[in-house]
Amino acid sequence: MIFDEFTIKSLIRPVPGFPKEGVTFRDITPLYQSPRAMRMVADSLIQRYVESPVTHIGAIDARGFLLGAVLAYELNKPLILFRKAGKLPADCLREAYSTEYGEAHIEVHRDALKEGDQVLLLDDLIATGGTFLAAARLVSQLGAEVYEAAAIIDLPDLGGSRLIQDAGIATFTLCAFEEAE
Repeated sequence: MIFDEFTIKSLIRPVPGFPKEGVTFRDITPLYQSPRAMRMVADSLIQRYVESPVTHIGAIDARGFLLGAVLAYELNKPLILFRKAGKLPADCLREAYSTEYGEAHIEVHRDALKEGDQVLLLDDLIATGGTFLAAARLVSQLGAEVYEAAAIIDLPDLGGSRLIQDAGIATFTLCAFEEAE
């Protein structure tokens, strides 16, 4: 199936003023309601990483879990969950990060990764980059490396993809929305 950025973008619903005034939320639920578009997204990412040195898929809470599980299954890689604080049951490492809405924490199990592991970090979108960078710091604390940070959507006006790249982490997204779109 050929990737069609227009189809993907047309199925991402803008929701102005959510979760607060001045923010336009990019809702991916219509994308997930289209089997054709979802297959297009999954197949594009699978093809990108099928022959890569990635050893683990690191899915970021919560929308990253949806696509992360598909990629982990299709690529036959372990799925590592980066969860909001207090959601994982075993011994965890925690990292703080800033979002466009405030400050939060993300956690990963202390035994999830080891030295030499190559992690693909995956979420639905790159906004300010805070969650990705916090997850990358956790990957590093566990002795592993981030291979790439990937998402369906980039919001370049928020500067997250640039911050991630400035931290030495490659980024990949399937589409981007400028603020005016």
